[in-house]
Amino acid sequence: MHQSVMEFVAANLSLDEVHKKTVLEIGSFNVNGTVRTIIRPMQPSQYLGVDMRQGPDVDMVCDLAQSPAPRAEGGGLWDLVVCAEMLEHVEDWRSAVHNTKDAVSMTGVLLITTRSWGFPLHEYPGDFWRYELADMERIFADMEILSLVPDPQVPGVFLKARPRGWSPDVPSRLRLPLDGIEVQVQPGGR
Repeated sequence: MHQSVMEFVAANLSLDEVHKKTVLEIGSFNVNGTVRTIIRPMQPSQYLGVDMRQGPDVDMVCDLAQSPAPRAEGGGLWDLVVCAEMLEHVEDWRSAVHNTKDAVSMTGVLLITTRSWGFPLHEYPGDFWRYELADMERIFADMEILSLVPDPQVPGVFLKARPRGWSPDVPSRLRLPLDGIEVQVQPGGR
């Protein structure tokens, strides 16, 4: 995990957004660091790390491109959903984004970090896409974007957003369609 990712997460989460709240980390497989070390000390009421395969810091196997995110304790949605350095690694990014948005409660917060054009191929297990600021503006136009900045360390983009005007109870066809949005293919990654 790049130091800039850790700094973004630390700077963009308040104690009120985490303490005694439910937290879902998508792509929690610890390859080279995890945001868990920043969030857990803020004492969330529940912390669940999911990834498409079992490994370090994976509490539950769940492929967000294939199925919805698990619910928080009591069957509710999550107060905080964090997806750090995962989105470029999921082949069906549209399904993963829809399922990620659907996991956030109407009063919750979403944090995403991902790689942009110019970042080298880093297959783990695959590396398919590169996202620019304009891509994230289009993909998350149905949410209130609180922060959208380039990674100051290496090519990448950081997003903090919260739901605005949509609900997981509304059918997908009524939410922002992602079919017409194209992102850059990572050379050598497809």
